[in-house]
Amino acid sequence: MDLPPVSEYDMYIKNFGRTNTKQAYVQYNDDNLDRDIQTDEVETLEKWTQFPAAGAVVCGGPTSDSDLSLDFLSTTRIDTPRLTNFLRSACQVMSVLIEEDRAEMQPSQIFKSKGTSLSVCDGCFQFNTNLPFLHDREVHSLSLSLVQRQTIISVHGLPRKPSAVRLDSKFILCVWNIWEPSSPQKVLICESEVRCCCFSPGKATLVFAGTVDGSVVLWDLRERSSLHHTMKIGDFEWIFREPTFCTDGILSTVNHSCPVQAIETISIAAADGKHHSLSFSVPHEESSGLSFQLASLDESGLLNLWVVVELPKADIAGSQLDLGLIPGGKVKLIHSSRINMNSNILQMGAHLGVLQTSSLKFLPSDPNHFIMGTDTGLVSHGTRHGLRTSPRLYKPQQNGPRPVQVTCLNFCPFEETLFLVGCSDGSVRLHRTTSEYPVFQWNDSTKGQPVVFMQWSFTRPAVFFILDAESYIYIWDLLDNDMQPVAQELIQSDKVTTIAVLGDPEKPNALSGLVLAKQSGTIEIQYLNKRWTVIQHEELKKLHKILQFAI
Repeated sequence: MDLPPVSEYDMYIKNFGRTNTKQAYVQYNDDNLDRDIQTDEVETLEKWTQFPAAGAVVCGGPTSDSDLSLDFLSTTRIDTPRLTNFLRSACQVMSVLIEEDRAEMQPSQIFKSKGTSLSVCDGCFQFNTNLPFLHDREVHSLSLSLVQRQTIISVHGLPRKPSAVRLDSKFILCVWNIWEPSSPQKVLICESEVRCCCFSPGKATLVFAGTVDGSVVLWDLRERSSLHHTMKIGDFEWIFREPTFCTDGILSTVNHSCPVQAIETISIAAADGKHHSLSFSVPHEESSGLSFQLASLDESGLLNLWVVVELPKADIAGSQLDLGLIPGGKVKLIHSSRINMNSNILQMGAHLGVLQTSSLKFLPSDPNHFIMGTDTGLVSHGTRHGLRTSPRLYKPQQNGPRPVQVTCLNFCPFEETLFLVGCSDGSVRLHRTTSEYPVFQWNDSTKGQPVVFMQWSFTRPAVFFILDAESYIYIWDLLDNDMQPVAQELIQSDKVTTIAVLGDPEKPNALSGLVLAKQSGTIEIQYLNKRWTVIQHEELKKLHKILQFAI
């Protein structure tokens, strides 16, 4: 038997009975309640704030409604380096935009009318070198940053006539942005004549130069202007930057004793095909590409290797140990090793007397190897670690009746085993790094005039440019003609002293052209037409076929 329990209601109905009864339900709205809520009055205060902060006060206001006195709150933390980087980038963009607006409003003052376009070019414009401190100074050399390709540096000699500016005894270097031709971004000064210069391998924050006195100097372009001399010329104030570091303060046993002919930064080839600076355990956010190696070559064949080091803190009082470091400077050079190329060549059995060296390039595919031009027409092949190399010398196909000096060396940016050799007798050679003798040798390419400058195109593998001592510019296109240049230009009115080639292989649509430095001191950019800048279909494969048939 299963009898469930009886509820109280069922028990009541059982006792009461079901006769004469009826159940009914009524809703009396007992859940509809009204509630009154009383709140306290909220106190309000007026506060003020300012960003960015003016001085030490950021915000403030009264402590209560009755208190009318101002209670200044403590300043917040300001990230000064981040703000400085932002302002530097923003100012750069604003400067370019202002320059473009100015060019649209006054095109005759900047663009075509100030220069004559070459027949191989579509237009040109000039940098504003009509400045009091650049007047009547010949441009000796140009150097381009391979990372920030809009940045270029020009080296100016002494003025031919005395000027009103108190800089007649100084050599001047100007850092330009090609999008701001109205004035240089930085102006550097040097006591000695500069023979060669280059930028740091990362961002263009450092400039290195070799001088005729055998010194290696560097400028840190990030330094505050208060560390350098400011001079008011006309309505403008110009900052003339002294070198941050100079090797004159180093013992003569490790320094150069004759003119420095070439200076190159050393990068390392990574597996991704790109080149990175040689790092020395410096954090990335602190180094910014500032820990790497530098090589300097003098005309006696002495190759010095330096380590570029950024100090953690600058000392405004100067250093008693780093005698070449300017007070407040943070970047210096530490001597690493030295290689005497004259003794190496004598060990090879090439008894050619005392050689003079003129040019230096590191192999892009393996920066441990380098090539060096001599005054005998030979190109020496060496390594930084003393390893055996093959071949040890790159020779011409035949020797001429008189001594020949190698004036230029340049590697192909598309095929890193190819390099060009330019000589003082006008001959040009195309070598492979694996072969002792050249693939091509053009003996009369410049009608016997010395080759002053030689550079591969950055956008076309088969095109390169040559400048000779008579101001002829030659354009070679090996796909069109592998025996002679396909175009040439003679600039008679104002002799061209040197050239730089603009272009970016990763950005084919970017600006491509020639930067021409004139004897009068003017600098102009010539826009090359598309024939010389737009890569052809399978151009690199076609170039390889031409080289195979030549062998």
